[in-house]
Amino acid sequence: MPPFERHVFVCVNERAADNPKGCCVRSGGREVHAKLKRLAFEAGLKGKVRINSAGCLSTCEDGVTIVVYPEAVWYGHVTPVDVEEILNDHLIGGTPVERLRIQHATPAKPGADG
Repeated sequence: MPPFERHVFVCVNERAADNPKGCCVRSGGREVHAKLKRLAFEAGLKGKVRINSAGCLSTCEDGVTIVVYPEAVWYGHVTPVDVEEILNDHLIGGTPVERLRIQHATPAKPGADG
């Protein structure tokens, strides 16, 4: 059995100010991480849900990014305003927040035509 029901990674990657990709720190990544961690603790999720900061998740075009495992749900353009909804709906309720979800392309299966 895994030590946590869910493991959450929040991008707090920081790049030089002149980098054309931008970075999650300048888009509010640290604030999103801090608020999510605080609210998860206040909701009594300690030991059930782990909130970690992460380096670059390679989704720079999607703003502040959060990924939730084991479901592998990716959220993009997350702001501190969105954190409570992610906590309540997904981390507590089990239902991903579709309006923030990043829809990655599904890789082709081995042997598939195309």
